[in-house]
Amino acid sequence: MASPFPERGLARRRQFWPQPLALALMGIALCGCSFDLGSLMPEKDKPQETPKTAAAPESAVSAGNVTEAQTHTAKAQALAKSGETAAALDEFNRAVGLDPYNAQALYGRALIYQGNNEHDFAIADFSAASGLNPQKAEPLLGRATSYLALGKVKEAAADLDEASEADPHNAQVWTARGQAYERLGDKAKAAVSYNKAVALRPRDDAARSGLARVGG
Repeated sequence: MASPFPERGLARRRQFWPQPLALALMGIALCGCSFDLGSLMPEKDKPQETPKTAAAPESAVSAGNVTEAQTHTAKAQALAKSGETAAALDEFNRAVGLDPYNAQALYGRALIYQGNNEHDFAIADFSAASGLNPQKAEPLLGRATSYLALGKVKEAAADLDEASEADPHNAQVWTARGQAYERLGDKAKAAVSYNKAVALRPRDDAARSGLARVGG
């Protein structure tokens, strides 16, 4: 089953976005073909097809594929933690190829794309993961981080508003929200966000510095 999400070749740039928030977040497809030999026979020699029951939807994912995808995801996560991002990406690609609805694989792959400064691909995977887990703040935070890297500050702020509602105790969300609103020139919202980040994590240097800049 081919993945509906963007793919890249095996050779990948090894550039990493140096933003602290991106570093904090850092923590394909199967195809086949067959030939209908009967179509090459004269009409009278073609074998008779047996009646078919209702066909399974093309989008259905077998239980076996789901299980195998989970195995590849776990392997990818272990590789990513050990710094082997290229190998981890291959495993995430296999997982998504087997099960396009594997939110963990999509999220993990998005983080690697983000670390490689491939933000358009990261946004696509973060969006898919968020759609599968709409109550989770992490995919929204990840997508907002890539939006900020691309200069799409309004889109980032919107994601961070939603993320702060989904997980109001996530200090990273509040710090990123402060950065977004600071860049938009809204010092009041930036100060509120930085204050909440510092309250949750007093040693958050990024939030404390931001708070000093906006005069909160």
